Amino acid sequence: MRRPRPEFRRPVRRRFSNVFWLTLCGLAVLMLIVLLSRESAQPRSRSVLSKSSYRNDKVIEGLNVTAEMLNPDSITRQLNDQISLAKAFVVIAKESNNLQFAWELSAQIRNSQILLSNAALRRSPLTLRESETAVRDMALLLFQAQQLHYDSSTMIMRLKARIQDLEEQMSSVTDKSNKYGQIAAEEVPKSLYCLGVRLTTEWFKKPDLQRKLSRNGQISVKLKDNNLYHFCVFSDNILATSVVINSTASNSLNPDRLVFHLVTDEVNYAAMKAWFTMNNFHGVTVDVQKFEDFTWLNASYVPVLKQLQDSETQSYYFSGSNDGGKTPIKFRNPKYLSMLNHLRFYIPEVFPSLKKLVFLDDDVVVQKDLSGLFAIDLKGNVNGAVETCMETFHRYHKYLNYSHPLIRSHFDPDACGWAFGMNVFDLVEWRKRNVTGIYHYWQEKNVDRTLWKLGTLPPGLLTFYGLTEPLDPSWHVLGLGYTNVDSRVIEKGAVLHFNGNSKPWLKIAMEKYKPLWEKYVDFSHSMLERCNFH
Repeated sequence: MRRPRPEFRRPVRRRFSNVFWLTLCGLAVLMLIVLLSRESAQPRSRSVLSKSSYRNDKVIEGLNVTAEMLNPDSITRQLNDQISLAKAFVVIAKESNNLQFAWELSAQIRNSQILLSNAALRRSPLTLRESETAVRDMALLLFQAQQLHYDSSTMIMRLKARIQDLEEQMSSVTDKSNKYGQIAAEEVPKSLYCLGVRLTTEWFKKPDLQRKLSRNGQISVKLKDNNLYHFCVFSDNILATSVVINSTASNSLNPDRLVFHLVTDEVNYAAMKAWFTMNNFHGVTVDVQKFEDFTWLNASYVPVLKQLQDSETQSYYFSGSNDGGKTPIKFRNPKYLSMLNHLRFYIPEVFPSLKKLVFLDDDVVVQKDLSGLFAIDLKGNVNGAVETCMETFHRYHKYLNYSHPLIRSHFDPDACGWAFGMNVFDLVEWRKRNVTGIYHYWQEKNVDRTLWKLGTLPPGLLTFYGLTEPLDPSWHVLGLGYTNVDSRVIEKGAVLHFNGNSKPWLKIAMEKYKPLWEKYVDFSHSMLERCNFH
């Protein structure tokens, strides 16, 4: 067989050459890809690092943290810690009357603070060399403090003792303040005393005043006319009663239809009659009586009168000595001994011809027309009053002794309290339901003062329980004699009540509310000028 020609082998050599070059090109491309990927990765890594670094810088900048503060061996931080601890020890040293040691600590604190200030001014961290003495001296003082038992537990105990001592001092000061405030509230100002004396003298010196009163025959007719608006005030304060009447008349649409029934005591009777005979209050009818003339007012009919005459009760009201002084002084006000304070429970007996009447305390000011009160439907109830349970601590359980079974079984402890001072009374329903008899029952049960302490509101809450119709709060605004009252509430109020010790005629009155009362006092009146009212 013959060998093929040489030209027939060329294709084989050409095939081998193509594979080689293709492999070589592939390797080159692969290397190029690797190089490109490295170059692209390198900038990304730098970007991430730079972003991370930027973020950390921002955190440090936001916290105002310096590199020196991050240093675990920071001298500045060590000095600051020593200063904080030393300041606490200064307080304890002073409390322990170790004034020399307190002075040494204070001096070393100042030295350390000077070092820190100098470093801050030159904007470079403290070096160990310049601060070594200060750190060592402060460390020695702190060690000495620990040897003196100025440790944390001792400091806490001493501070607790100090706090307790301050609380006792504050309690003592508060108690004295309450006592002095109560004394100031009970005192009769010289000007009021002067007015009473001068008016009494005028009444007996000038028979014309008595004749003027007796000639006014229309008064007796008006006193029994149930088509008129009848108000009653029980008071021994001439000027306060005058403000009540003047403010009511000044804001009334029909003052000639107003009838005021005043009841006072024997001492102030002549002065009251003189004042209200000498002055005209826009045509208002004013009648003055004294409770000593009420023949039915005797100890056999009135339980509280029997209690008020009891020597033990009088001692309790005046000194509270028989209960160790536990009863707050505000509940031991001798005013509770006055029958004028309890006469509100006998209104139907005082005014037997009347059917409806508005009771006003002598520490109120009227700034709206009150004729609308007589049109209110009491829905068969006896007493119309503004509830006070929207305020704190004015529910039944705050006034009555709910540990007593008689109270606990008859009254809801969360029932709303209400206010004496402006009350609408339906005297027809009062007589029908024998409300005065209910009052007598509870007074007799409280002869030993176990149901309630003192005052007229607690027995009022018992007597009119279930017989009280809530009125709109704007009719009666309370608190002007002891607290701050919203000016918008005052502006809308019909009757403003200065309940509390800070009566508007006293020097301890709340100055911002005094003008509301004084605007109804004629300080140019000759009697007031002579008695230095200003």
